[in-house]
Amino acid sequence: MSLTLVTGRNPKFAQPYYLIFVNMKIEYNNLYTHFVLVTEKRTKLITSTNRERIEKYITGIVNNNNCKMYAIYANPEHVHFLISRSPAVSEEYIASVIANSSERFITENKLCQGKFAWQQSASAFSVSKKDINHICQYILNQHEHHRIKTFEEEYNEFLHEYQKTLKPKIR
Repeated sequence: MSLTLVTGRNPKFAQPYYLIFVNMKIEYNNLYTHFVLVTEKRTKLITSTNRERIEKYITGIVNNNNCKMYAIYANPEHVHFLISRSPAVSEEYIASVIANSSERFITENKLCQGKFAWQQSASAFSVSKKDINHICQYILNQHEHHRIKTFEEEYNEFLHEYQKTLKPKIR
């Protein structure tokens, strides 16, 4: 448990005030997130030869950051993965760590021609516990899935299915 002290002035009385917040620890959680990271300019950089090595590296990053990998598949121009995560780990944080670390790993190990880069944004979709098996099968079946649909068709369907709300404004 940690404490946070907040101070300020009450504008009505010009009196200082002090508040102490106890940061609540989340003991039980079900935070499942389906991520999609896309290569810069949607360039097909991930080869079948290096796919498993990249997947294993990303899995290691996930496991070393208080998260658990359920499924991953690296397509030539994008990667899907489903993780569960600690409440202390935000979607933006884990996506950034994965993107930055894997970019460096792929480039330094020459797992693609030239410098590897992800797009500057990723997608993160919350997943209900009852849908985990379905999403895992979807991710693991990417090779067959993309024989029928292009990435662009798939991504547009994803946005329609998952994002019934407006795209959030960039801060």
